[in-house]
Amino acid sequence: MSESSTLSTPAGKSRKIGFWAGIAAFLLILVFGNFAPGQPLVPKMAAVAALMAIWWITDAIPLAATSLLPIVLFPLLGIMKGKDVAPVYMNYIIFLYLGGFLIALAMERWNLHKRIALNIINLIGSSSSLIVLGFMIATAFLSMWISNTATTIMMVAIGLAVIKSTEATFGEKLTGNLSTSLLLGIAYSASVGGMATLVGTPPNLALVRIFEQLFPGAAEVGYNISFGQWMFFGVPLSILMLAVIWVLLTQVFFKGSKDTELSRDVIRDEKKALGRIQYEEIVVLSVFVATALLWVFRTDISIGSFTITGWTKWSWVANGPLIDDGTIAVAMALLLFLIPARRKEAGEGYGTILEFDVFKKIPWHIILLFGGGFALAKGFSTSGLSAYVGNAFAELEGTPVFILIGILCATLTFLTELTSNTATTEMILPLLAAIAVAIKIHPLLLMIPAALSASCAFMMPVATPPNAIVFGSGRIQIAQMVKVGICINLIGVVLITLLFYLFGPAVFGIDLSTMPEWAVSAKGQ
Repeated sequence: MSESSTLSTPAGKSRKIGFWAGIAAFLLILVFGNFAPGQPLVPKMAAVAALMAIWWITDAIPLAATSLLPIVLFPLLGIMKGKDVAPVYMNYIIFLYLGGFLIALAMERWNLHKRIALNIINLIGSSSSLIVLGFMIATAFLSMWISNTATTIMMVAIGLAVIKSTEATFGEKLTGNLSTSLLLGIAYSASVGGMATLVGTPPNLALVRIFEQLFPGAAEVGYNISFGQWMFFGVPLSILMLAVIWVLLTQVFFKGSKDTELSRDVIRDEKKALGRIQYEEIVVLSVFVATALLWVFRTDISIGSFTITGWTKWSWVANGPLIDDGTIAVAMALLLFLIPARRKEAGEGYGTILEFDVFKKIPWHIILLFGGGFALAKGFSTSGLSAYVGNAFAELEGTPVFILIGILCATLTFLTELTSNTATTEMILPLLAAIAVAIKIHPLLLMIPAALSASCAFMMPVATPPNAIVFGSGRIQIAQMVKVGICINLIGVVLITLLFYLFGPAVFGIDLSTMPEWAVSAKGQ
């Protein structure tokens, strides 16, 4: 397609407007932005942030390309040296994502993810509502560990096979509600499942790294967000969200007919086609389970007065405290390049569980997007923009935390309906950290609900890849998605606000009454 024809489309026009709007905002702030006397780097950083925000929101150029701007603009504007910016793009969070993604690709290569999904669906039941529940549980579980996009593509393929089989038996009219609830259930559970673990969705990982970047003193006193900690809060939240969504889809909006008892033949045929579990699947399953356990129990897990000591603190584990989640992810992924496979695949290779061609499938654009967000956060603190923004919101001090969390959750939930949730999260988290410090509350009281809410966009097809994939099936009308989605959005705001306010402080070790010393020391950054 030619450039002119591309720009003639609504999306093309939006990108063109966004491109020039970003440049205009950048130049205007750079030339006329004298809002921080004595702090020349603040308006310069604000100009870069405005440019990146507009280009990210409008998708003016590829998101990954926008993410590279700090490497060029920070040195040119005197914000940071180029040799100091570049290392920010690569850290243990990147390797955690990379290692986890390689393990996920191994599951896909040997069809282990499909076997897990089919067994879960087959286990749940055969009524229309239980079939939907089975698909939702399977999708959510897989998306805790695997790309939401890949999970949705696979589950939609299986779901459409079930829908077509049902239509052949009962007719399209009688099974219309089943079709809609099943497909929407897949899309929504893919997003909800990703909230349960740190590797489940990019905003979660972005939160961990940006928090460590802005508050280095926290790590020095042993305070961080561990994999197990996150799951202790994320898994119950995801389960509750799934239950609410399932009830809304199958009992309120798209109630199925009692006369459409489904046959499990399609699921059984799919399982039969996979055959018996093979050696390669057992290897990948073993590595997957071991990785999850190593992640969850790496650091101490405290439940009231009872504490499970993390394995990295065991006396016989050499240099245990030096091991992080990224170390585990890469170590376990490397095993898959060393363990031989028995089945012969087409083409030449090394004959191992994972081979060199897997690196072509890694979403490098997401890795660059991560890096751009980390660089942006570093620029915010280095330039003093974070402190400037925080001071501007200092009047919010004394506002009930519950109200702040609720407003924040609602804002992020609806904002990410039209913007990249990863890019939006990376833009907003440094600002929320600065605001929290300015109003003297624990930074995670704002940062964690924001990251979680970024995954709760259920209204629009463009909001998330799962929504877009399901909408692309041609069986969902946008009005249906909006009708259900806005209801789930609002419920998500309430659930995240309530659960985090009531249980989040206990899980993440947050004192509601005081701001920690490491946050006070970071105030001037």
